[in-house]
Amino acid sequence: MTTVVFDFAGVLFCWHPPTMLMRVLPQRAPDLAAGAHLAQAIFQGYGGDWADFDRGTIEVEPLVARIVARTGLAPTEVRAVVDEVPRELQPMPDTVALLRRLHALGQRLYFLSNMPAPYADHLQRSHRFLELFADGLYSARERLIKPESAIFDLAAHRFGRPAGELLFFDDVPANVAAARAAGWQARLFIDAEGCASDLRAAGLL
Repeated sequence: MTTVVFDFAGVLFCWHPPTMLMRVLPQRAPDLAAGAHLAQAIFQGYGGDWADFDRGTIEVEPLVARIVARTGLAPTEVRAVVDEVPRELQPMPDTVALLRRLHALGQRLYFLSNMPAPYADHLQRSHRFLELFADGLYSARERLIKPESAIFDLAAHRFGRPAGELLFFDDVPANVAAARAAGWQARLFIDAEGCASDLRAAGLL
């Protein structure tokens, strides 16, 4: 009775901050190395200020002010990055195709995503394929974030499935480890091909 749960950014939606920053702030990130360095400064490994944004405890303007104060970037530069994220979050066709295959096979699908509220609202408005999910949790709407154990416990309760029956795909190793610690099955997502292989091994494809 394994049930599949997907992360969003980096799994179903494109998410590569270094190249995004090369596109948005080429004067600050002329190459991948500079983009990666700047991404660490802005997103802090999704801790700190950005974790508060993911958690839904800070709005956009205070977030921008905090990042400006930490990094020395101009407010217009930081705001450009924040505004670019929805355009970066484009569907990954191979994973979406896999999602459709699972749905066609009768699999009940769920999601668990660290996602600030403005971006969650944008995704829900913009992508009809999200209707394939029976349910899901956005971190900002729950005031909880991965890799905290509480969000995995809440998700299992919300989905109505025992933790051991949930097979979770996430591209962040710390989140995979946390899901396993919460009793879930969890796999590190590398690409759709590897995900399909894991699903076949679980007897779901």
